[in-house]
Order: sequence, then structure tokens, then C-alpha cells
Amino acid sequence: MTNNLPLSMRAWRVEEISDRGEMHLRDVEVPRPGPDQYLVRVEAAGLAFGDTLIVRGKYQVKPPLPFTPGSEVLGTIVAGEGGDLPVGTRVASSSRQGGFAQYALVPCSEAVAIPQDIDPGDALALRSNYPTSLFALRMAGRLQPGETLLVHAAAGGVGSAALQLGKLMGARVIATAGGPRKVQACLDAGADAALDYGDPDWVDAFRKVAPGGADVIYDPVGGEIGAQSLRCLAFGARYLVIGFAAGTLTQLPANRLLLHNASAVGVLWGEVRKRDIALAAQLTREVYGWHAEGRIRLMPGPSFDFDDAQAALAALEGRSTVGKAWLRVPH
Repeated sequence: MTNNLPLSMRAWRVEEISDRGEMHLRDVEVPRPGPDQYLVRVEAAGLAFGDTLIVRGKYQVKPPLPFTPGSEVLGTIVAGEGGDLPVGTRVASSSRQGGFAQYALVPCSEAVAIPQDIDPGDALALRSNYPTSLFALRMAGRLQPGETLLVHAAAGGVGSAALQLGKLMGARVIATAGGPRKVQACLDAGADAALDYGDPDWVDAFRKVAPGGADVIYDPVGGEIGAQSLRCLAFGARYLVIGFAAGTLTQLPANRLLLHNASAVGVLWGEVRKRDIALAAQLTREVYGWHAEGRIRLMPGPSFDFDDAQAALAALEGRSTVGKAWLRVPH
């Protein structure tokens, strides 16, 4: 199945770890699929905040050097055996690194067939951000209709997914984001209220719009924003630790959890996805189905030229993007 494939491809490579997070565009060998792997001709590669960390050696996963980053791909299966999808199927998949390239290997269990006409950015968000947020809100957060959900970084990839899903699940959603443009994007996406967490008085502003506190807090930011979030707890609240985009870990004041009979729950979707393949597939089918029915409206995100991958990661790290950011991969 691999006889007609090119021998080489363009790929972004991390060749050394530094605080600059440098990548280099190289010609490398096209990988060959092993058992239970597909080789995908990449059309688009998703950009995630974790990518900005892994190129600096600051992520919990540290691939051996040199490596090609990129954990989300969309493209067409061109080779591979062991799965149910035939060659020629357009798929969105997690790639467990290697996505910033013209061809990438993906586990057969991770690849999801997608419509030919779906927008690449939408398909990537539905494959990664939306199942992450659905698991967090439904399983970890036990969000119920009528409850108040506080979503931080709600103009970002996973945050905008949590905003949309929270509304779909019947919650009152209070969003936070950085700056007026992102605050307005949250309101346009359906948030009941939106606050700028760059304002030092954002907690007081939250208390005015939600005097009873938040039943669930969805926090991909961490740091001081995470610590201040515990001043927003309702009694019996669930604080969800999604990530640390602020660059520092959240120092949780345990007395606030105690006083509010609240819990802090870590959410590592990538590990859940590996341990429970059936659950991951179920949640992914649900979000694609809701999208097809028009029940969720994705926040438009930017696309970047493949050659501008370094600048794209800088934009993501600088929090200048809204929605799902992704790379267009040429052939």
C-alpha cells in the first residue's frame, strides 16, 4: 500500500530544547505505518496550547529529539492496516505528535471519518476540543441544567467548546477572556455574561452577575486566575483543572474548598482517551452529531500557512488568537 508514496516530505522539527522553542523546516523521510496505524496525507494540523510547551520541553510528554510536534491532524488515509476505514477516507485524528508535516501516522483507534465538505478548523475542534470539554463538564464536573458555569479563556479552543457545550447542557454560562475583542467574541458565541480576567476586579464583577457563585468552574488558565477562581465557588461546586496556560501551576487554597464543600478535579483527556477508547468514540460521535444538527456553533478560528508555523505558535502563546487555530498543509 505504500509503493506509490513519496520518499520524503516537509516537516517541522524540534532538534534541541530551549526557551525559544525553535522549530526548523526540514525534508525528512515519509513514515511507514506499523500495525494498527494509518498513514494520513495531512491537509490541516491543529494548534493547541500544549504545542507551545512541548517545543520548549515544558510539557508532561517529552518526545526524544529530534521530533515533529503536532498532536491533531486532518487528512486522507493513504496507507495502513488494522482499522475499519479504507484508504481514501478523510479523517480527523489525534496523532500523538508528528502532525506538523505533510504525512503523519495516527493510531487506527483515534481516526474518525468526517464529511468531505466540513471546514478543517471545525473538524479539528470537534475532534479534540469538544470531546475534551464534554468529558470535563459531563463526567468530571457533573454539570446540571440550571447550574452556573464559569469558563475561563472562553475565546480559546477548549474554552469556546466549554462555552458552547455548557449552553447546550442547559447551564447559565459566565465567560472570561483577555481583552475587549475576546470578551465580545464570547458574547457573540452565546455567553450569558462575559468578563475580562485582565481586570484585577474580575472576581467582584463575577459576584455581581452571579451572586450565588459558580457550580462548575472550567479552568484551562491556572496560576493566579485559578487561585482567585476559588473565591467564586458555590456550595458544593466542582473546580475543573484543565491546564495551565498562564504558565504557572495553580496554588489551591484548600480552606476555600473546605468552606464551600467543594472539590477540585483534574481533567487529562488525552489519558482518558487512551484508557477508554469506547468512551472517547462515543463523546466524539455526539459532538459531530450535534454539529451536523446545527445544535452547536463553533467560534471561528484563524488558519496559518504551513511555513508560518513558528509564528502561529507565537500567536497562540501570546493569546492573540480566538477559537481553534490550525495550519494549512500544502502538497
